Parts: sequence; structure tokens; C-alpha cells
Amino acid sequence: MTATVTDLFATHEELLTGALRAITERGYWSAYPESPSPKVYGETAAADGKAAFEALLGKDFPLDQPAQEWIAPEQSPFGVALDVRYPRTGVDTLIANAAAALPSWRDAGPRVRAGVCLEILARLHKRVFELANAVHATTGQPFVMAFQAGGPHALDRALEAIAYGYAEQTRQVASVVWTKKADTLAKTYHVVPRGIGLVIGCNTFPTWNSWPGLFASLITGNPVLVKPHPGAVLPLAITVQAAREVLAEAGLDPNTVQLAVDTRDNPVAADLALRPEVRIIDFTGSTAFGDWLEANARQAQVYTEKAGVNTVIVDSTGDFAGMCRNLAFSLTLYSGQMCTTPQNLLIPSGGIETEAGHKSFDEVVAGVADAVRAITGDPAKAVELTGAIVGDAVLERMDGARKLGDVVLDSTELAHPAYPGAVCRTPMIVTATDGYAAECFGPVTFAVPTASTAASIDVFRETVGAKGAITAAVYSTDESVLDAVERAALEVGVHLSANLTGGIFVNQSAAFSDFHASGANPAANAALTDGAFVASRFRTVQSRRPA
Repeated sequence: MTATVTDLFATHEELLTGALRAITERGYWSAYPESPSPKVYGETAAADGKAAFEALLGKDFPLDQPAQEWIAPEQSPFGVALDVRYPRTGVDTLIANAAAALPSWRDAGPRVRAGVCLEILARLHKRVFELANAVHATTGQPFVMAFQAGGPHALDRALEAIAYGYAEQTRQVASVVWTKKADTLAKTYHVVPRGIGLVIGCNTFPTWNSWPGLFASLITGNPVLVKPHPGAVLPLAITVQAAREVLAEAGLDPNTVQLAVDTRDNPVAADLALRPEVRIIDFTGSTAFGDWLEANARQAQVYTEKAGVNTVIVDSTGDFAGMCRNLAFSLTLYSGQMCTTPQNLLIPSGGIETEAGHKSFDEVVAGVADAVRAITGDPAKAVELTGAIVGDAVLERMDGARKLGDVVLDSTELAHPAYPGAVCRTPMIVTATDGYAAECFGPVTFAVPTASTAASIDVFRETVGAKGAITAAVYSTDESVLDAVERAALEVGVHLSANLTGGIFVNQSAAFSDFHASGANPAANAALTDGAFVASRFRTVQSRRPA
């Protein structure tokens, strides 16, 4: 029997309660197991998920949207023949359908919307291995990363957005009888959505970066158009399919969520973004298009995560080998194709103090380079960290980086045992005194000699202040240095990690505890996830009558 919308809230209320508690306590909490082990998900889950993924290839994707044409824009970085065809729905139709769906979704109220959104997450969790294969094939992520970041971690971030949205809408009573002397009024406070939401996905993390905005808009009453990157459509097509199924089963308009697919040669994002009916835009991607959205989509509340210059200040360390291993892993993971990967290592030209004595600048850089070599020496193992290069633009940036200084560690090509067509690369480290202040997305790291740690802090403040950053890190055994870097991080609005030498890395971000981006520097104007990320997606409109 089809569950009612009331049943959906009751079904998932315990989960929502846990998430609401987690966003206030900020300790470790996760709703979805991150291990793909058969002991967690069942003996056949991985095989069933892969079979479900493979069953989608080379066919029309089963989505009940009108199609002007069917298009297959994806090219897998692994060379997997995808050939999935998606319905391309006209802009006018998408807008009209979303506008028609808005009243019923608005009137459903926060409780019903929460139940529906949480049921969508439950359906996606059941398809987590199918999603993992889709993310893996379209982005070039190593499979375990694709499973974790594309599945459980993305689900946690989506749940986090739902929790924040529900909290913001229900922090006050829905109605009250108000009396002042002889006058009594019945006051009602209506949650009114801003309008149609548009989520513009990225090629590298299609679910992790898109689900927070999608569910933040949905929980606050806004219908959403999901516009995937042409290179990574399938993970978001599965998302839209699951959402539409739940909406229809709940007796709501499935056009509350629609897929807006396009191609690189015939893009639709700008056309959608300028439509007056589109009132919320969530974007992850290039600085150029993010800046364009902020400047031109004036009718909309625009949330952007763009590019930044992630920086590490190296002053001293009590665990030189641990520091080098930790940095090497961060640089290698997904070939640096993460918005959180360190780019600039600021190191005093006179070297640093370590538990093993003084290390010169060259020795520090060599230590990191040797650690990279150690974890990438076996190609079969290394590709499970590096994944594949997502596009030619990354290779072009690597070629350009070689001209900016002395190449201490050059990138080498890795042969992928499972995907002969994959382009896999190890990280490259370049010693540079110029050109490092611009973002260079990919497996490129600049080792920058500075006059002193104080000078490193000045460079950090200048580059991050001008270009932004998603992450920053510092290594020092001096508390005064740690405090000085933390003050600088506060000034330029970037999250800071200190002395990471173990199993936690600067490019990792834990939902319900870590804020991803701050919204306080040019790399992003929003944070995942805080109250500000959801509160402007709706307004409270009051009505009052004599009681």
C-alpha cells in the first residue's frame, strides 16, 4: 500500500530528530554507513548495484518528462561506453511545470515536505551501489571514493540541509491568539517559498555538491530544476527519478523536481538562470561562470562554490614523516581534482625545525615528493587513489604549471588495470616564486619559498584574501605561530586545520560537524551547511484576523 505523506514523516521522524540534534552538538554523527563492506550492505548489494547501473547503459533513461529530443552527452574518463540517452525538456516547459507544481508543494507544509525529502534519501540509499557506479564512471573518481563521497557522505550532507531547513521553518509557532487589552487577533505565520530553484551540478562531485542545494530548496517549499554537468548526468538523473517516484506516490506533483539536461555545445544553464521565475540558484564550478551568475542572475538568491587557492603554511613539525605522508595523500587523492586539495605549500627558504633536526627548504619539498612516490609507486594500487583525469583542461593546466618554476616531482602516467582508456596521473610539485596565486585545479602543487613564517602568513593573507580558498592548513610546534595563522584565517574567512599527521586529511569534510566552505571569501559565498544556507530560501508571511 502506498504510504501517505503523514506516514512518511512518522517513518523518518527518528532520523530527523537525530540530525536536528547533530547540527547543534557538532560531534561525530553519520546516518549512512560509509563502508561498502558486504557485512554492512549485504552480500549481493555490490553486484546488484553494478547490474542496475549496467542495465541503464546504451538506453533511454526511464524518466517521465516530455522530450524535445533524447541526448547522450557523457564521456567517461575511464573510457566506459555509457551512451545513456536523456530527455531534453524545453526551458519553457520546465519553467511552466515547476510553476504549476509550486502551490501544492508550498501548501504541503514543512512536516509533509520533510517526510517526502527523507523518503527520497531512503530510496537513494537503497540504490547506493548503483549511484556509486554512476559517479565512478562519469567522474573518474576511484570506486571507494565514488561510493563514499557520492553515496553516504552526500546523503549526510543532504540530510544536514533538510535538518537545517526544517529547523529554520519551525523555530516559531505556526499560529497564535494575540491579545492586547480589549483586542484579540488570530495570527497565522505562513512559510512562503522564494520560487523555482535551479541546481547547476559539477563534473567532479555531482551528488555531494548538488544534493545540499537540492534538498535545502525542497524542504523550504521550492520546486527544483536539476541541471547536471553534461559530463556527469547519470547520478543526478537517478536522483531526479527517485524524487519524482516518491512525489507521485505521495500524491504530489512529480514536476516538483525535474531534470534539465544539456550538452557542452548547446548549454542551457545561463538561459535558465536568467528566467525571472527562477529565484534560487545553487552552483558549483568555475569562478568565471560563478561570477557571471552572481553579477547577472539578479532576480535570484545565488549560492556559489567556485575556485580558490588552498594553502598550507609549513613552519615546523614534530612528526616530519607524518606531515609528509599526510600531505602526499591529500595531494594524490582523486588527482587533486577536489575543491579542498592543497595547492600552495608556503615554506621558509631557510628551512624548518623538525623532531629530526633542521630540514632545508629542498629537504622539506623532497620529503613530500618522496611520500608521493611511496604511495604511487605501484600503479595498480595508485589508481585506486588517483582515479582518472576528468578532462583535457586539467592536462593543459599541468603543462602550463611546468613553465612556472622548477619541477621537483613530475607527474607520471599510470596504467589502469581495469580501464585501458583511462588517463591517470600522479601529482606534480613545482617550486615557484611567481604564478602560484591563481587556482590551478588538478594534480599540481606549488612549493613556494618565503622569507620567513611571518612572510608566509602575509602571502597566505594576500592570496586567500584576493582569490579565496576552501581549506587551509598549518604545521607548527609553536603555539604563537598556530595562533597567528588562526587569526589570519579568521581575517580571510577560511577554515583551518593544524598539524594533521594521521588519518584525517585537510581535504576531508564531515557533515554535521565541519562546515564546508565559509561563504566569507571569494571561493564561495555560502557554507555547507548552516542556517544562512537555507533561511533565505523562504519568507514568513503573516496574516491576522479578529479572533
